[in-house]
Amino acid sequence: MTIDHESVPRAGGPLSGPRRPGTGLLDRPAGAAHSRAFPAPRRHRGAVRNRLALPLALVQADTIALCSAGGIANRALDPGAPLDPLLGVPAVLPLLLLLNLAGGLYRARLTLSVLDELPALAARAVVAAAFAVTLSGCLGGHWPDCGPVAPTRLTVLLGVQLLTAAVGRAVLYHLVRRIRRSRPSPTLVLGAGRLGRRVAAALGEHGEYGMRPVGLLDADPPPLADGTGLPVLGGPEVLEREVRRHRIQHVIATAGAADEGETAVALREAARLGCQVWLVPALREYGSLTTAPTSGGDHLWGFPCLRVGRPAMRRPGWAGKRALDITAATVGLLLLSPVLALCALAVRFDTGPGVLFRQQRTGLDGKVFTVLKFRTLRPSNEHESATRWNIAQDHRMGAVGRLMRKSSLDELPQLWNVLRGDMSLVGPRPERPYFVMRFGQAYPEYADRHRVPVGLTGLAQVNGLRGDTSIEDRARFDNRYIESWSLWQDVKILCRTAVLMLHPDGS
Repeated sequence: MTIDHESVPRAGGPLSGPRRPGTGLLDRPAGAAHSRAFPAPRRHRGAVRNRLALPLALVQADTIALCSAGGIANRALDPGAPLDPLLGVPAVLPLLLLLNLAGGLYRARLTLSVLDELPALAARAVVAAAFAVTLSGCLGGHWPDCGPVAPTRLTVLLGVQLLTAAVGRAVLYHLVRRIRRSRPSPTLVLGAGRLGRRVAAALGEHGEYGMRPVGLLDADPPPLADGTGLPVLGGPEVLEREVRRHRIQHVIATAGAADEGETAVALREAARLGCQVWLVPALREYGSLTTAPTSGGDHLWGFPCLRVGRPAMRRPGWAGKRALDITAATVGLLLLSPVLALCALAVRFDTGPGVLFRQQRTGLDGKVFTVLKFRTLRPSNEHESATRWNIAQDHRMGAVGRLMRKSSLDELPQLWNVLRGDMSLVGPRPERPYFVMRFGQAYPEYADRHRVPVGLTGLAQVNGLRGDTSIEDRARFDNRYIESWSLWQDVKILCRTAVLMLHPDGS
């Protein structure tokens, strides 16, 4: 459960820290604060379809290559045998496709090269062959309805498959380059500095990347004249308008933009719109860490590029996260019903009627919802409930309240919020709207926490950022969780939370 109870922010930190001018929620025009802090634009579906075309074509090419290899290998080993391309293939194909998918070999890339991918293809072919040989031994040397799957046959099969896969990819990449040159995708470049203009010029001169720059975005462009002929369309605040006007499919952010904070907001908005987002750093050595064929890195005419992943809520595992929330919350409410009843009786005895405490919290996209907790202290009025940060050391709290706060039992009713969908098991800490406004003024990245549902526990809490700790550090860890989200990371955080609950500190 949540182990981060309301507490006083560390002195000199949350509300008195350095503040960047013009970035607070209250500094924006009416109605702009919510839209900029919690953007929820519609996706550009055409860009999504185009981005899936190459990965699907690669899957089909590998499937055709393996089936063709099956027929060729069978005829080579037994010239009198019928040409059966599926002989032995079902033992290898599913695993090989999964290995290639996990290794990033079906990821759309800017620079297409069969030779770059050949070592990774060969390694996965060897693993698939070893699996098929082992499976063949377990099945008495036969795969159902496909005849013998002997090691010799599989070795020849995978060797021919590797050759046919390389040839198939070479042909496919040739066709893709021709299509990219004839039908380039509209592209925006963030950053009108020297690097941004050089990248835009490279895109215009090399059509094999399939990108046609239509303009540059920069809030304060430097006075450079480089002959690209591209207009500066405005700052990052016009991104959504330009994406819809030009049907932008790619957004490339370059180092040296006038306002890095606004650029970060623009990149997140571009990803939500369905654009493929790329980063081009100024440090060239950065490319040595990211340009491997199986990584998310690439290069654009020698400039290192890093692909920005999809938003967390649009990744394949997000449905699994919601299924985990529903299952865990349902099971938890049923199994803990006796504990809930005892807690309710104890609170009723300690504080009187009204055992549940309801409070407004800010959740996904800045929407306010009502969180449920067992009452540990009865505030004097609603204003105190909404604006007082710490009650952990309040002398009005009784023994029952202190025990429940120290053991986190007062958080158990939030399982109902998880079941309703207001919260998740793992996510950023939900906070009251008053403090969201205050922290948003002091820390520009604080509002970015609301890109995903809030949670009972999170990465910040399990790293000790609870109680009297820095809000800036909490926001940094929360955003790190969002940007690197995976279902396994949720499982790790839940395990670490369970361990921490064995040593409660009551913070």
